[in-house]
Amino acid sequence: MGLLKRFEQNANETPVKEGAQEAPKAKANEAYLKLKERVWVKTIEALNKESNTDAQVVKDKLDEILQFEAEEVTRPERNRIATELFDDIMGYGPLEVLLSDPSITEIMVNGYDKVFVERQGKLQLSDVTFRDQTHVLNVIDRIVSSIGRHVDEASPMVDARLKDGSRVNVILPPLSLVGPVITIRKFSKTPYTAKDLINFESVSPKMMSFLEACVKGRLNIIVSGGTGSGKTTLLNVLSGFISGNRRIVTIEDAAGYS
Repeated sequence: MGLLKRFEQNANETPVKEGAQEAPKAKANEAYLKLKERVWVKTIEALNKESNTDAQVVKDKLDEILQFEAEEVTRPERNRIATELFDDIMGYGPLEVLLSDPSITEIMVNGYDKVFVERQGKLQLSDVTFRDQTHVLNVIDRIVSSIGRHVDEASPMVDARLKDGSRVNVILPPLSLVGPVITIRKFSKTPYTAKDLINFESVSPKMMSFLEACVKGRLNIIVSGGTGSGKTTLLNVLSGFISGNRRIVTIEDAAGYS
């Protein structure tokens, strides 16, 4: 029996006063969250006693504590909890599963309980949520501190980049009215080439040849368009036409391409 189903069954079997009956699913979710929180607290306490807290040590501690705290839980469910908690401790928390999904091109956190994603140009509400606003702030701090930046109420807006080059924009209250807001524009792990754009019918072969000639002829080129229209993709392709012995200088607020 699955973990949530077991919690739900227990919730159904537990007698409660009339008028105080909660939905079994809500009780199951609450029990699941309490288990995760208990394991998280014990793991942090154990890690504070360790001199070495690399990824393997964290995984070992999580497995050890889960075997004791969730011994009746199946191995796949323990692995799921361990993965979620590992992401919280070592990564970007709930965002990790979205960052690893190649079909997602943009992630928008509009408050701790509303995380939207963009797939194939369409926005949709994901089932990913944070525990609370403090949870979001912890992830934000991990993102910006990795590049030596800082964000707080005095300077509530910052642009940053993840290790894979994805662009990040963070806005905090009082500029944001819904709590901490994060927008992540993901970059493809395999950059598109001129051939890809032609295959996508984004440009014709003749137009690509013309653009290549413009770059090699050192002409001025302006690339403009709305968010997600492909400016960075096109700039990456055009930069591939620049000779390897040329120096490239970028002047920008936040790095947009590499």
